[in-house]
Amino acid sequence: MKLLSWNVNGLRAVLKKGFLDILSETVPDVLCLQETKCQPADVAHVDWPEGYTAHFSAAVKKGYSGTGIITRETPIAITEGIGIEEHDQEGRTQTVEFKDYFLVNVYVPNAQNELRRLDYRQRWDIDFCAYLASLEKRKPVIFCGDLNVAHEEIDLARPKANMGNPGFTTEERAGFDRFVDAGFVDTFREFEKGPDHYSWWTYRAGARGRNIGWRIDYFMASQQLLPRLQRAWINPEIMGSDHCPVGLEIK
Repeated sequence: MKLLSWNVNGLRAVLKKGFLDILSETVPDVLCLQETKCQPADVAHVDWPEGYTAHFSAAVKKGYSGTGIITRETPIAITEGIGIEEHDQEGRTQTVEFKDYFLVNVYVPNAQNELRRLDYRQRWDIDFCAYLASLEKRKPVIFCGDLNVAHEEIDLARPKANMGNPGFTTEERAGFDRFVDAGFVDTFREFEKGPDHYSWWTYRAGARGRNIGWRIDYFMASQQLLPRLQRAWINPEIMGSDHCPVGLEIK
């Protein structure tokens, strides 16, 4: 099973930048999207490649946040949200149930400038981790998406300069630690221990060309799934967004 995750920073925009060609060329079994910024009706006209179906979760606020799942594997069920009204207004989570695991697509809230949403972000991390734990009582879990945090210093090009900035605060990194403590594995680090691997670059100052980036997009998996992991990777060559896709193959 080939899984991809991509923060597209606006699905309608990336559809104009060869998105359907990328989907046809990469041929994932499931593609999880974040920051779609659209309502389902906005993309109802799209002719997805043969065999694929699309499912979207939109924010109440139009043009904001949102997630989507494009799949050629038929799931048992797809659900939205985590069952907490405070968190379920922005279309940030979709849960796909397959026969022997859950796949959760997530777009984690950003702490924002001046950390004005950091308190909310901390509540989110606690509640989302509890939601994952509730799923794990039924079957193993993979969750993926833009987690809006670089976990370790190796996960961004300039850690010293960004200490305490949104995406690299002590609190956000502790939120990631909570996932690890709960038994979830950062799948990319199971296969690649080295530096200079990033999934997001600011549009400013030619950062992408110089690879001055952050790794904030992840596939995390329950410990029970470790023997089934085949490979995990990042696709920095795929353009169209300020993020690039990340992938996981599981047998």
